[in-house]
Amino acid sequence: MDSLLAALVRTRTMLVNAARGLTKSYGERLRGCNARGMKPKAAQDLSPELKSAVEPMMGEIESVSERICEYDQMLESMARNRYPEAERLKQIKGVGTLIALTYMLTLEDPHRFHKSRDAACYVGLQPGRRNSGQSEPQMHISKEGDPYLRSLLVQAAHHVLGPWGVDSDLRRWGMKLAEHGGKRGKKRAVIAVARKLAVLLALSTCTRNLKHWCHEE
Repeated sequence: MDSLLAALVRTRTMLVNAARGLTKSYGERLRGCNARGMKPKAAQDLSPELKSAVEPMMGEIESVSERICEYDQMLESMARNRYPEAERLKQIKGVGTLIALTYMLTLEDPHRFHKSRDAACYVGLQPGRRNSGQSEPQMHISKEGDPYLRSLLVQAAHHVLGPWGVDSDLRRWGMKLAEHGGKRGKKRAVIAVARKLAVLLALSTCTRNLKHWCHEE
């Protein structure tokens, strides 16, 4: 079910990007809203010709969003009835039902890591280091492990650092990392937050109350 939900989310993202790209190419813009709120009324301010071209696409986006909501409700029901321990993982800011269930079902054994940092290695979010004389420059992440879980953590990190992310220690930590280095700095911050989420998920398997991130690794 989680893979089908992911496919629906990808489909919606492509449709939203296509609608925004089309209107922008004509020098116009859709009403500002996120993908979940993208509905035909967002095209009300467009020129008549462009509005008639975009509204059917907006209808498709709304339909896909409705299917996503239905699957979200099914996942919530599954979590409540079969995996109640997922609620503990959802105490972490940025972690929802989908990530909690995917993490649990991917790892199977919640105590498989001797150290919480090993969780970042497991999902391929731990950067390597190359010895070079007196320095040890940080290299790209390994991208090993389960790619779907890694992609979910990266998406969660984008949300944590994005305009709709709630205030938390994790968000403030990530925003501070993103202050330097321009676009590259922002990308590094996203990966760092995703890595932190993986570590916190591992910590939550042995912590009864983890309502918010409050310390660095």
